[in-house]
Amino acid sequence: MSSATPTRPDSSSNWLAIIGGGAAVAVVFVVAIVWWLVAGGYFAALGRWMHESDLGSALRYILEALAMLVCVLLSTAVLIYFERKVWGSVHIRRGPNVVGPWGILTPFADFGKFIIKEPIIPAGANKGAFLLAPLVSVVLAFAGWAVIPVNDGWVVADINVGILYLFAVSSLGVYGIIMAGWASNSKYPLLSALRSAAQMVSYEVSIGFVIVTVLMCAGSLNLSDIVRAQDTRFGLLGWYWLPLLPMFIIFFVSSLAETNRPPFDLTEAESELVAGYMVEYSASLFLLQFLTELVAILLMSAMTAVLFLGGWLSPLPFPPFTWIPGIVWFLLKMWSVVFCFSMVKAFVPRYRYDQLMRLGWKVFLPISLFMVVLVAAVLEFTGLGANVSG
Repeated sequence: MSSATPTRPDSSSNWLAIIGGGAAVAVVFVVAIVWWLVAGGYFAALGRWMHESDLGSALRYILEALAMLVCVLLSTAVLIYFERKVWGSVHIRRGPNVVGPWGILTPFADFGKFIIKEPIIPAGANKGAFLLAPLVSVVLAFAGWAVIPVNDGWVVADINVGILYLFAVSSLGVYGIIMAGWASNSKYPLLSALRSAAQMVSYEVSIGFVIVTVLMCAGSLNLSDIVRAQDTRFGLLGWYWLPLLPMFIIFFVSSLAETNRPPFDLTEAESELVAGYMVEYSASLFLLQFLTELVAILLMSAMTAVLFLGGWLSPLPFPPFTWIPGIVWFLLKMWSVVFCFSMVKAFVPRYRYDQLMRLGWKVFLPISLFMVVLVAAVLEFTGLGANVSG
């Protein structure tokens, strides 16, 4: 009797060859088109038209918004694969490795599965609110990216009250969860919606005070100006994570609660509420709810990078580090925060609800209030003004 175990044929090399060949052809085609447009002066003429005419400006804003939308959607696919690989490493297993080379097509397979399934609406549900809830959630999640500067001048809407807009949009996200829980006409989603409302309001108070301290240090509500205020000769030691270290920690932990991530995922605790406010959703409607959570994680990570980690700034303000494009530094910082989110989920046990509320109201709120007073006093008596790093 043979003891040999059956093996699956290795198709990774075939997939890799097909993808590599297609990518090479696409790159050559795109380079040729871009060279033709640049050489003929079409790019320069198009740029002038898009900045000088009203119609061109409107078209430019639309294209920038679409580019940001596509990049965020692709980032959610990367996030799914990245998190599963991280958790696989923590658990000493492989993670996704079947669909495509090294399993990189797994998120797209999940997407296809959700799309072809039949969405089922419970008979007792409020159909209008049931369908509207995921749309409200996903639109608000994407809307926050309009004011995130990924590089110097690379922002869809560089408004002067960007941080207030971002805080308002992220706070409105709770309405999508409440609508989903109430419209499902089921006890588990309703309990989840009530938990979510209390949880998000509790931790938004602390996040608000954290933002106040950053605004006092930067002297501006504009996110790009907040990044520029951290541009000092001290490099990464001049970023706000160091002088505002307690607020940095509070912001990170509150971001976990704001996005319903472990150990604060009481709104969708599977041992108690099955899937929480999403329990009655299926197919593409569930996909929108899941997409909202992923986009919120990326948004809070980007906010952390902008407010505390210097945004697009180089950690060492001298060559060759300053030769690296700012968007590379921004992405490295954002995905480092995402990695911390994933690691927290991997090894931190879930809190009880009373522990969650106690942490928000009895620990974070007093500390953040004290830090607001302390930072204001330090800025006033030292004369540091708009830059805490001097």
